Amino acid sequence: MRWFWIDRFTEFVRDKRACAIKNISFGEEPLDDYQPGHPHYPHSLMIEGMAQTGGLLVSEPGGFRTKTVLAKVSKAVFHRLVVPGDQIHFEAVIQDKQPTGAIIEGTIRVGGEIIAELELWFAFLDERFGESALFPPEDLLRTLRILKMFDVAVDQNGNRIGPPAHMIEAEKEAAKAFARSAD
Repeated sequence: MRWFWIDRFTEFVRDKRACAIKNISFGEEPLDDYQPGHPHYPHSLMIEGMAQTGGLLVSEPGGFRTKTVLAKVSKAVFHRLVVPGDQIHFEAVIQDKQPTGAIIEGTIRVGGEIIAELELWFAFLDERFGESALFPPEDLLRTLRILKMFDVAVDQNGNRIGPPAHMIEAEKEAAKAFARSAD
């Protein structure tokens, strides 16, 4: 995955809610040219960070095999700007989930203050959109480990959630292919 707008997960409860953080620094590339002289974090990237938090929440129960895409931003209310030095807290809560998609309610906070309220709709794409995964499983697994999702992920009974078996297998195959290419 090329762009990620969250730094790590702090809470993840299967089919219920996920929380993640993003630290905003003055060195963030998006702040360079976005309203020069008045650096602040773009609202569009906060929506994308919430979409990543919520999208992973709604796709995890299926082992990340379902192609999940952001289909609609049905609500996005921002109360103040986010500036360098702020730490964004994303909270995504599943409101509805059906075989064709899901809706999450998102709240973004900085230091406990509500900065934004969102409602996002996700679509689960079927076979008409191709059989290949949106992301190679070994790459997605590496990203999820960097985001420390499996460090905090539990099911609704509090049992730890580990990486899906197919992703671990893809990671092993990728490692073998890399080792063969080095010979």
